[in-house]
Amino acid sequence: MSLPPLVEPADELTVDEVRRYSRHLIIPEVGMDGQKRLKNAKVLVVGAGGLGSPALLYLAAAGVGTLGIIDFDVVDESNLQRQVIHGQSDVDRPKAESARDSIKDVNPNVEVVLHQDRLESDNALEIFRGYDLVLDGTDNFATRYLVNDACVILNIPYVWGSIFRFDGQVSVFWNEHGPQYRDLYPEPPPPGMVPSCAEGGVLGVLCASVGSVMVNEAVKLITGIGEPLVGRLLIFDALEMTWREVKVRKDPDTEPVTELIDYEAFCGVVSDEATEAAADSTITAPELKELLDNKPDEIYLVDVREPHEYDIVNIPGATLIPKGDFLSGKALEQLPQDKRLVLHCKSGGRSAEALAAVKSAGFADAVHVGGGVLAWANQVDTSLPTY
Repeated sequence: MSLPPLVEPADELTVDEVRRYSRHLIIPEVGMDGQKRLKNAKVLVVGAGGLGSPALLYLAAAGVGTLGIIDFDVVDESNLQRQVIHGQSDVDRPKAESARDSIKDVNPNVEVVLHQDRLESDNALEIFRGYDLVLDGTDNFATRYLVNDACVILNIPYVWGSIFRFDGQVSVFWNEHGPQYRDLYPEPPPPGMVPSCAEGGVLGVLCASVGSVMVNEAVKLITGIGEPLVGRLLIFDALEMTWREVKVRKDPDTEPVTELIDYEAFCGVVSDEATEAAADSTITAPELKELLDNKPDEIYLVDVREPHEYDIVNIPGATLIPKGDFLSGKALEQLPQDKRLVLHCKSGGRSAEALAAVKSAGFADAVHVGGGVLAWANQVDTSLPTY
């Protein structure tokens, strides 16, 4: 589907800009007109992480005049494997500020606008207004639905990308001209069903593959060239090195989006059962240390992560039983009846889900460790690595 240019052209390019963008200008489909449109464009990127990193760098290099960045996080050393906009010297710096400095180094002509607040229902519409286009590279469903609904309400197109391990997906959603995100995924998956990149991992270079496609779509939308991925989902398998396309159509039964809602509740970040189970059955990492020091024979410590995570870092004495075995019931036969169960995972979400399962099976005094192995590494044994 060909669409008209999203942005009107700027009045002119300076002599320096002509030199900088000369390889664009000699492409007939882009030319002076297209480059002026890029200069006049205002693009908002949600997240300066794995997908936001290459997207921001290439948008800046392409000459997009105004780049907005939404990110309230700080750079962690584990980010550097894939978030190429940040460097070692940026560790512990706000990601938005680190990204701004890298963008200015790539192209000082770009105006960078920072939004260093958590994106929520009460600020999304205010932030999105004034931008021509949104790129969404976030890794959680609550934010994806929030971005979609805000763009639908404001009639802003957005380029969506997703990555996990070796797989990537890209599409363009624009409710006026085609489907929206809710047409592809009408309902979020059950809590804990789809692990995040922090839980499942991601091949670092996959971010570049998917992020560059996202920028390609942004450039096409801004300049009005080619056929954007409106109504098409592009799926990339890095192991098989294949791209395939799936048609996406508007669902006539999709409810109109008229207001923003509580997206954490809508997506059930942690299930109601897990929340209820953990309400009065959560201990801290220091409290676990005290139990292990004083009553080691009275507790049974279980790590509910996956084996490859256990290999990275583990709490001494913990028995590995993945969360899936609790949800299927397979783990119940392995649990002792004469000890108190103490469950933990990476940060507390998966262990809360497993806790709900064992409590429903009759282990009434079971508890889980809030913050998981990350809290143990940060509060108890700081010599341990985190991931």
